[in-house]
Amino acid sequence: MGRRREVQDARRDREFEAFVAGAAGRLLHAATLLTAEPRDDNPRARRLLTLSLAHTYASWDRLRGEDPYDRARQHLAGRFSRAAWHEYGALGALGRSRPPADGPLARLSPQQRLILVLRLYEGVAEEQVAALLGLPHERVQALCDRATATLLHPPRESAPTVLGAKAVSP
Repeated sequence: MGRRREVQDARRDREFEAFVAGAAGRLLHAATLLTAEPRDDNPRARRLLTLSLAHTYASWDRLRGEDPYDRARQHLAGRFSRAAWHEYGALGALGRSRPPADGPLARLSPQQRLILVLRLYEGVAEEQVAALLGLPHERVQALCDRATATLLHPPRESAPTVLGAKAVSP
């Protein structure tokens, strides 16, 4: 019986390694978009990925035909959502301070980033995103639309003031 278990464990490990080889890059990119960190300096995204993959490995034998990528993505999104709630929500004042994000999605709220990444980058249906986040699908649609508009039409910055310039009279 011990040999049989070793063979099963080795098979599970090979399957999981193949899954990671194919999915880790895309999941890391999604995590980096969520955290709005630079692509080459993304410790929070790497931590999200590591925890998501560890959770997926721990439940590998219980997937029973379920898509492991979908499971890993759900865990990644859920963990990001909980971390964002603690950072920006009720515990925000007591939470750890984070360096300001500067990625292309940094001007969006964490919830907007999560919805935008799931909908547009990952291609998850609006109804699935709503179910995952426990929101009405109309709210998900409104947040996605607002996030998209913010990215496509960023607020204009005021023109810099030139010191020492003289006013020109007509």
